[in-house]
Amino acid sequence: MKRNTRLASMAIGSAALLLGLAACAPGTGQGDDAPESDGPISTDISGVGETTLTVWDQEVRGGQNEQIEQLNAAFEEKYPNVTIDRVSQAFDDLNTTLRLALTDTDAPDVVQANNGRNTMGAFVEAGQLRALDDYADAYGWTDRYTESILQYSTYSEDAAVFGDGNLYGLPQVGEVVGVFYSKSKLSELGLDVPADWSEFDDALATAKSAGETPMLLGNIEQWPALHVFGPLQAGYVDAEEITNLGLGNSGASWATPENVEAASAMQSWVDSGYFNSGANGTDYDAAWQSLAAGDGVFLIGGSWLAADLADAMGDDLGFFVPAIGDGSLATTGGTGLPFTITSAAENTDVAAAYIDFITSDSAMEIIAETGNLPVNRTAELAPTSGVLADVYSAFGEVTENGSLLPYLDYATPTFGETLGQSLQDLLDGRVTPEEFTEALEADYADFVESNE
Repeated sequence: MKRNTRLASMAIGSAALLLGLAACAPGTGQGDDAPESDGPISTDISGVGETTLTVWDQEVRGGQNEQIEQLNAAFEEKYPNVTIDRVSQAFDDLNTTLRLALTDTDAPDVVQANNGRNTMGAFVEAGQLRALDDYADAYGWTDRYTESILQYSTYSEDAAVFGDGNLYGLPQVGEVVGVFYSKSKLSELGLDVPADWSEFDDALATAKSAGETPMLLGNIEQWPALHVFGPLQAGYVDAEEITNLGLGNSGASWATPENVEAASAMQSWVDSGYFNSGANGTDYDAAWQSLAAGDGVFLIGGSWLAADLADAMGDDLGFFVPAIGDGSLATTGGTGLPFTITSAAENTDVAAAYIDFITSDSAMEIIAETGNLPVNRTAELAPTSGVLADVYSAFGEVTENGSLLPYLDYATPTFGETLGQSLQDLLDGRVTPEEFTEALEADYADFVESNE
């Protein structure tokens, strides 16, 4: 099953899984020297025998943790011959340990891998992930998922092409990056919800003048600023250009007046005092917790924060995506981390059955009930009120009528580090907007040239 697709829209947060599978069965034997399918596969694992699935994931926040625990329990109830031994880690910790685990002789069986070239792409290139096209056919995953979603887990066998080739994973959740805000703060400031980036800038200025902290950011980990710059960039740069840049495809450039303008806008937020003091030294979780505590007005972040923020703020929490110049919505987003099967998996039938179960239509109901954004059945499962109604509405509008853009760190194996450090430098005033875009262009252009 091959896909010839182009990413026209775009995935923070999900998890990694480990399967310690004991017995051999159809679909077994996907080591480095084994073919992709060295035997018939099966979707019936009821007779596999006593098996342990050791699951590593990053579903550590409230709603994320709740949905995976419910689904794991339901899977074990359906298949009493399978025991899940779960190990969960924060996103950054998982990224570190997963790279080591996949090179170990006792490597994981199922992992949640970030879609980007520096993670999933690198694992595909190293032959550490198993292509799932045969299971996709057997389970009907191409009917369950749209091509626009599956392409984010699709690579050529050598990982040179992103968005075209074999399927390597399935996500559970959709993601959209936008602006969380305190309704009571806006009311006190006499402000309506900003409709576009111009009104958002005006609202930041009003909040600053009133003595409020206009916008909260915790960027000690470097990647959070990517989720601020990405949506802002969409207000200045054409969506197709951003998509090419974000996927490491040829035909685009960072060294353009539009990208410089976007970088200038972000730096002006610092110069105007719109961010909390010491944003580059503030922890990511501490920033959103400050919004929940009433210490700021706005926070640009991903939909994965909605459940925890709503638990703390209740009906005071809102969410929106500022419109771009033509009135449409364009912002960073995509899917949560896809679940994949490693080449070392001892029983790929059990691994595939687990992935199928936690991404099924019924699983989407549990994902919605626990305050998360299901990647499928989104409109059908949308709540009627609260911040999740805002999130579902924004995700639907962006995906149906706007542009859901890739996470920019997907672009090259080193772009996450390049962009993360460059954004810290931009926020601290150590580089100009022109120097910022030149640094990004050097990484992007070198990769594109080497990949042609």
